[in-house]
Amino acid sequence: MKIFRLAVTAAALLLSLPSAVQAQTTLRIGLAEDPDILDPTMARTYVGRIVFASFCDKLFDIDEKLDIVPQLALSHETSADGKEVTIKLRPGVKFHDGEPLDAEAAKYSIERHLTMQGSFRKPELASVDRVEVVDPLTIKLGLKAPFSPLIAQLTDRAGMMVSPKAAKEAGDKFGLRPVCAGPYKFVERVQQDRMVFEKFADYWNKDNVFIDRIVFLPIVDATVRLANLKSGGLDLIERVLATDIKDVRTDSRLKLSTAIELGYQGITLNIGKDKAKGPLSQSAKVRQALDLSLDREAINQVVFNGEFKPGNQWINPDHPYYQKAFPLRGRDVAKAKALLKEAGVTPPVSVDFMVPKGAETEAVAQVVQSMASESGFDMKLRVTEFATSLKQAEAGEYQAFMLAWSGRIDPDGNSYVFQKTDAPQNYSGWSNKEADKLLDEGRLVTDQAQRKAIYEKLAKIVLEEKPLLYIYHRRILIAHTTKLEGYKQMPDGLVRVVGLKLK
Repeated sequence: MKIFRLAVTAAALLLSLPSAVQAQTTLRIGLAEDPDILDPTMARTYVGRIVFASFCDKLFDIDEKLDIVPQLALSHETSADGKEVTIKLRPGVKFHDGEPLDAEAAKYSIERHLTMQGSFRKPELASVDRVEVVDPLTIKLGLKAPFSPLIAQLTDRAGMMVSPKAAKEAGDKFGLRPVCAGPYKFVERVQQDRMVFEKFADYWNKDNVFIDRIVFLPIVDATVRLANLKSGGLDLIERVLATDIKDVRTDSRLKLSTAIELGYQGITLNIGKDKAKGPLSQSAKVRQALDLSLDREAINQVVFNGEFKPGNQWINPDHPYYQKAFPLRGRDVAKAKALLKEAGVTPPVSVDFMVPKGAETEAVAQVVQSMASESGFDMKLRVTEFATSLKQAEAGEYQAFMLAWSGRIDPDGNSYVFQKTDAPQNYSGWSNKEADKLLDEGRLVTDQAQRKAIYEKLAKIVLEEKPLLYIYHRRILIAHTTKLEGYKQMPDGLVRVVGLKLK
């Protein structure tokens, strides 16, 4: 009820605004969480990326086919040796404070991502050795080595440009009043209540911006979010529950927009940091046995009414880099038991199973627990707040961890930081020299066929060693009122507001 009252309070605030503002169009978006800091250098949450899409343009973007398209940049060119990337900027672009987005500003933004203390963009841009200004609208990135995922990285927060003037003045407080170059500019934020943005009059693509204000309202309970959408308190909500799909589709006032996500839902297994030295961390056969205990299609049917897509790799089966040589295997309890016997393990195998709080995540974990028990695993569920679970994962205080990844368009973005030895998000603590070599090789090659052959070798190792069990790929579920026109869902799960109209 507390969450519902927050939504009502925010809605009441909107209704109490002066009549001049009431005449404006306002798009109200219900979020599943309150984002972390609104600074693209420091931010790390998926929900934050949704908010950034309304006010912080990137050098490049993606379309429905996962092709990279220009945004703040017009083009890019890579040198023959792959170690220099020249980027032409769009002319006439201004930041929200009126400052120009020129080559000096772009250089500043990228260097800020690289050097600011605590930057989460630094690993994404680690290949960049220097940024040079070629002319007022051209920058050149000098790389330490060829890095094929670079432009893909610049379609996300690493490619977001911030006003140098505002960033220098605000320092580490920039996230409190961010200044970017997107369609809407920041007005205010009240933690756990609302974030308000208004149309930026000097936006480079202003002729395609038709809504005056955007208000983001964090409402954690999915049922409350949907109720607010139905009652007219919200215009769009993200992360509709799969069990509510039928309800949305049968409501003539609502529309559902979907796409299979770029990311995955899986179980990270603690191999290198398990203080208890349990069987899962000590034997690949035990991890294989746990994997064979699971019926991915049954999980999809039971928890998600068959709406999601079962998977066994870090990219979904529709992705061009999916390795068809390793198709989804069915459940095999007998083989799972045999593997435990081969490993010299006597059931039940006790597993500390950390599960972030959330209706769907907990439901999946309960099904996993039930399935695994038939093979001899005792999965002891430990439901934990998400932020706490990440801290405990970093410290190795778990044995199995139900963890989602929102995904990136390039396969490197779904693999390197989780699988490379000592990488920032290698919560498993897994280390394999051959896998490390292949992960690095995948960054040096641009030809898709050659890269796919490299990732096939990597997939073979990962699927045998099993530092992570990839289980399914979610369907991005966005519901909105039929009064909202022009909405298209991209596979990255973001809510793009340019081109939208409210009737």
